[in-house]
Amino acid sequence: MRTREEAARLNAIDVHVHAEISCCQPLDPIQAEFNRAASEYFGIPVERPSIPDTIAYYRERQIGLVMFTVDMEAGTGITRIPNEEIAEAAGDNADIMIAFASIDPHKGKKGALEARRLIEEYGVRGFKFHPPLQDFDPGDPIAWPIYEVIDHFGLPAIFHTGHSGMGTGMPGGGGIRLKWGQPILVDDVAVRFPGMKIVLAHPSWPWTDEALSMALHKPNVFIDLSGWSPKYFPPQIVRYANGQLGRKFLFGSDFPLIPPDKWIAAFDEAGFKSHLRQPILKDNALDLLFGAEEME
Repeated sequence: MRTREEAARLNAIDVHVHAEISCCQPLDPIQAEFNRAASEYFGIPVERPSIPDTIAYYRERQIGLVMFTVDMEAGTGITRIPNEEIAEAAGDNADIMIAFASIDPHKGKKGALEARRLIEEYGVRGFKFHPPLQDFDPGDPIAWPIYEVIDHFGLPAIFHTGHSGMGTGMPGGGGIRLKWGQPILVDDVAVRFPGMKIVLAHPSWPWTDEALSMALHKPNVFIDLSGWSPKYFPPQIVRYANGQLGRKFLFGSDFPLIPPDKWIAAFDEAGFKSHLRQPILKDNALDLLFGAEEME
């Protein structure tokens, strides 16, 4: 998706797609334990698609995808999939794919240097943070060096919010602290870094109303609806989408945990007004990724 015009020809844009199997390194054994628990929670196979398999899946459906890994090396000890691998795949499939990077905030200024390099040399177009898995408060100054780079370039950053399917059912929840997924913790980031487009990932349960308040209050805050089937959305999601926040919601599946076909089918039956279908499935993502067009 090199241009807005190219992306607009696609059927939809999924802003939340995970890379879970690297082509250049073996699966981390700790990651394998998390995958098994997540498979039981979501009711999906333990085997995960490779990056090329995922791209082929989306190309067949002519759905654009934003792909990323999660760098959680400090919080879990899991070796991350290289950001460069995802960025190179996006470069080879630029008609349908955009790469976001993930850098553990505990890497501080070193992480900020990596972020700048990935933007300038690899064409990375945004970043992904998962505070519960990365074990950090998103408002902690430890992350500010990386945020400063993102803000400088005016790029989007996706923050996991709400309950985490990862770690669910594992002893101690896999060591994951759910409190770091509270959306209001990201509010300080939205204030301090207004050039950063912040996407609160998932319906944010059990703090859904916090996310809705932030999206209503802050021009730079958006919500992606990944990780849940729309038929299970808290009712206020549909109510606010049909009201004041129709331009703030984004289609995201959380693939491979939820297939986009299944998500879209449930979305069409969830009570969203028909005129919001194209904005949520595609147009709002176009504005986020390429800049908003003038509205009449």
